[in-house]
Amino acid sequence: MVASAKKTQLFLGQPYRAGDAPDPGAGSIESVPHNTMHNWTGDTRQPNGEDMGNFYSAARDPIFFAHHANIDRLWHVWRGLRPGVNTDYADADWLDAAFLFYDEEARPVRVRVRDCLDPTAMGYAYQDVGLPWLDAKPAKKPAVTPAPATGALPATLGETVRVTVTRPLVSRSDAEKEAAEEVLIVEGIEVADHFKFVKFDVLVNEPESGAGTATGYCAGSVAMTPHMVRQNKKMGPVKTVARFGVCDLMDDIGADGHKTVVVSLVPRCSGELVTVGGVSIGYAN
Repeated sequence: MVASAKKTQLFLGQPYRAGDAPDPGAGSIESVPHNTMHNWTGDTRQPNGEDMGNFYSAARDPIFFAHHANIDRLWHVWRGLRPGVNTDYADADWLDAAFLFYDEEARPVRVRVRDCLDPTAMGYAYQDVGLPWLDAKPAKKPAVTPAPATGALPATLGETVRVTVTRPLVSRSDAEKEAAEEVLIVEGIEVADHFKFVKFDVLVNEPESGAGTATGYCAGSVAMTPHMVRQNKKMGPVKTVARFGVCDLMDDIGADGHKTVVVSLVPRCSGELVTVGGVSIGYAN
């Protein structure tokens, strides 16, 4: 919400147009809290995690609407964190994308994205509540010797995989960081079974004593909610990319001047189903 999503494409996700390969990369809010909340609310006693734990059935649960209303509220909060900087896409392909819904009399109504971006125009406002989590970031850490990078990619995440990643630029000025966010890119993410919830965390320079629990070193998480029931297996493997802004994290863990960092991919749920192709550093303007 804050450190990893200072650019529109990091928060909202990558552009996706007709003809593109599917799943170019979701925004940070999609994995956490959106997908994780679906899984936490799903009923593990049901064969497919119904209702919230599977997209085919999620909207049958009344909590679905409260959950998505809160995701929209967080979108509204994100815009206000840095007014004029945290902005929505201005691309007409996105603004004019349209969807069909049924109104209260069961008549189809076409709604464009641009019609839904201003809560005031739609006749509501979000309650002004406290945001204590804004200042809940972990304290800055002293530079440490990270756990050794003994793994190699591509790899399946049956266990934690640690790899060394080279940073093209180090010790940039605050102005340079504001202009171009450093982005940790986890590429070639492939999930063999899209009927199960999968999740893994991405940590940077986790100390040897951390063993996957040093949350102050976490760049973000990849979480993917099941999309279909088991009886319908037409989708094939899910393939995507994850991106996390890490300028603040590099400062907080004392790694801003390091030419290389160790990235740990820590499986949390069904890691044996996840393959990662590579990890690299890029920049988002």
